[in-house]
Amino acid sequence: MPFDKSGQFYEATRAIEVDGGLAVRSKRGKIGEQWWSRRFVDVLEDICDPGRLARGRAYARKGQVIDFALSPGQMVARVQGSRPTPYQVTIRIAAFDDTQWEEITEALGAQALYRAALLAGEMPREIVDLFTDLGLPLFPSELSIDCSCPDWGVPCKHGSAALYVLAEAFDDDPFLVLAWRGRAREPLLDALRGTADPGEVIDPLTVTEEPLTDRLVDYYTPAVSLGRLRERPARGGTPPELLLRALDPPPVKVRHIPLIDLLRPVYRDLAAAPPEE
Repeated sequence: MPFDKSGQFYEATRAIEVDGGLAVRSKRGKIGEQWWSRRFVDVLEDICDPGRLARGRAYARKGQVIDFALSPGQMVARVQGSRPTPYQVTIRIAAFDDTQWEEITEALGAQALYRAALLAGEMPREIVDLFTDLGLPLFPSELSIDCSCPDWGVPCKHGSAALYVLAEAFDDDPFLVLAWRGRAREPLLDALRGTADPGEVIDPLTVTEEPLTDRLVDYYTPAVSLGRLRERPARGGTPPELLLRALDPPPVKVRHIPLIDLLRPVYRDLAAAPPEE
């Protein structure tokens, strides 16, 4: 039996169908295809009531979420329920301030591989560890969820639906994860471009025009050695969890945490341990 926020019983009615709502693509099973979206969904399923999340998934799949807007630390969505006026859902997390983002950007810029991946529009999996090491976790462990509906409990099905729609939006644009924490795509990428050492910038497509007759011998030789196109790790700086990075992560989780994320600190501890005599 549904109860409102004052503890009074009310009769639930069927939700009004939405024409052109934001229906998630996943019609069964997990919502979220990319690793960052699945990580966010794992957080939701760890801190939210399973029953309300199940009703929220049904709403998200039916397209009951009309629209949403994302800003630093806040998501505001309109979700159609059983009443003519859509409910407004507001979901808040802690956004990082400018000083914290300067620290994050400096750390990202110091790693050529992270910088290159983000500039290419990709989200490297190891970025989670970088944020964690800075004491600024990328994914929130707490959510403040408010809804204008009369339902009791947090999150209600409208809030859950909005969260699942957001998770699938993360699939399409990983930079929304960072934008929610306080830094939009273009300002972040502009800052990362500024951290690059001009001496490191190599454009492998740049070719000096020369007569073909002068290049018959070395025509197929690359203008830039392949070694210079790779990041050269510092001597002795091979990460102890390199094998975990090279292999595809196994589809195994322990309490909603991917097994590979549990193994990574173990590998680091083993590498840091003094050798036995």
